Amino acid sequence: MTKVLFSEMSLTPKVEKAVSMMGFDSATPIQSEAIPVIRTGVDVIARSQTGTGKTVAFAIPAIERIDTTEEKPTIQILILCPTRELAQQAQEEISKLTRFKDNIRSVAIYGGAPIDKQCIALRQANIVVGTPGRVMDHMRRKSIKLDNLKMIVLDEADEMLNMGFKEDIETILTDTPLERQTVLFAATMPPAIMRITKQFLTDPVLIEIDKAQITIDNIEQRYIDVPHSGKKDALLMLIKYYQPNRAIIFCGTKKMADELTVFLNDHNVSAESIHSDIKQTQRTSTMQGFKAGKTTILIATDIAARGIDVNDVDYVFNYDIPPNLEYYIHRIGRTGRAGKAGCSITICGTKREASEIRQIAVAVKSEIKELPMPTAADIQARGISKAVDEIEAQIQKETAPIFSGMVNTLVEKGYSLQNIAEAVIALRYDGIEKSSQLAVRQIKHEPGEMAEVTVRRENKPKPRVNSGDYGTILLDIGSSSRVAVNHIIGAMADRTGVSGKDFGKVSIAEDQSLVEIPLDRIDQVLEDMKGCKICGKPVHACILAEAQRRPSRPSAGAYKPQNRESGSRNTKPGQFAKRKDYR
Repeated sequence: MTKVLFSEMSLTPKVEKAVSMMGFDSATPIQSEAIPVIRTGVDVIARSQTGTGKTVAFAIPAIERIDTTEEKPTIQILILCPTRELAQQAQEEISKLTRFKDNIRSVAIYGGAPIDKQCIALRQANIVVGTPGRVMDHMRRKSIKLDNLKMIVLDEADEMLNMGFKEDIETILTDTPLERQTVLFAATMPPAIMRITKQFLTDPVLIEIDKAQITIDNIEQRYIDVPHSGKKDALLMLIKYYQPNRAIIFCGTKKMADELTVFLNDHNVSAESIHSDIKQTQRTSTMQGFKAGKTTILIATDIAARGIDVNDVDYVFNYDIPPNLEYYIHRIGRTGRAGKAGCSITICGTKREASEIRQIAVAVKSEIKELPMPTAADIQARGISKAVDEIEAQIQKETAPIFSGMVNTLVEKGYSLQNIAEAVIALRYDGIEKSSQLAVRQIKHEPGEMAEVTVRRENKPKPRVNSGDYGTILLDIGSSSRVAVNHIIGAMADRTGVSGKDFGKVSIAEDQSLVEIPLDRIDQVLEDMKGCKICGKPVHACILAEAQRRPSRPSAGAYKPQNRESGSRNTKPGQFAKRKDYR
């Protein structure tokens, strides 16, 4: 398809300037086809996938229709979105497009936010972006009046129907002026969509962007085939190997999103989840942290991810197979944006899932190759290579005199340049050495068979603790954070390299936990625990007073993690549950 420049689309100067500042030169297929048609005022049905630039496609004509000479602002444009995040995203795009225009005010309204503040903002708004449920709430309160509505946009209409908003949409459309313009965007056209178009749209113009026009050429598509029980471990190994700067993991359920968040955080991977059961304030904070790069991994359900629009996501992981082709395209379309390369990796846990991903490959006319599982040696080698590249890049930069002075000081003290370089690299890249000390799961493939999981510890086994004193470490996390014994042992073993069998008794109270550690390891454990997270919560560790240490105890060799108990839920604040000695 021939590229159409925005400069050739007769935009108003102020809108064209805003588009240029947003970094857009040429229009996407949906923008070049939809903007001229919507401008004519006819009803429009546009079939286009998420991530193709449809917000700008309907926002520019909508902005041009607003009468800014009104004595008192009235709602002239209403945009309905399926989720809070998508409503926020659309409103942000509109704000960018109207930054140079006067007397245009947009507001996003959605559940989970104070309705009173929204009522105040609505008094000055002429563009409203909202979810159907919250729009209905304001209609009942009379805080939204649609008498002067000129255009209504149904964004991702198919998804709104899937989420149960059919009656709300019909009620809203019924209460809008008959002469209004209706624009409907959807990725699919199920019968329910067709019924709405027949009832509420007048002689609509159909704009359909062929799937072949939706470019996924910049996205490297891969999959791995592992046993279902090894999917979490496989995901962890992939993340440690590829070390993404920013990645999204898609799950089929909210429960799995939460489980993966806890699992990755317990293994020192910065991850947060986003789904409909999470409070709006936390969802907003999570999205801001992800966009700002504070959170490396975002774990999302398909519905919650509808509002994610970040251009520099380098990896997408499909932990669960997407339910259909449209969802697959939507998921992997989160990466490979703005001309940048991206990669999607789907984790298949059964033969059926492996077969489904091959069928998807045929449907999208792409090659989706199978990946081998990285080993601990692979992870370490990749970490070393990345570190060397970073060091080389730094060497080529001009160094501040203060650092040269520090080197000279160390040389004067008798240290060689080799000693100094090794020490500095160890300070900066100590995680590379630890990566080979993790208990990793090797995925071995046999022809015609599903992979089998075997566990191997890469470092030399440490001798068991048969006697001697134990010290007790206090952690400021307890049952109120839904932490269990296996969470604590798993996180501490991964962080410190101490074998699970060498831990002593673990006691969990409401806000604190006690963990027994061999005395000869306790100082190093305290050092390694700095910055550790358990169940996603930063944890501070300190040693109890000498008098509180418990002396010689029997062998810890019989310790079995699966036999530990979680303790009484009736424990009072500050009181530890009575427990057996778990050894």
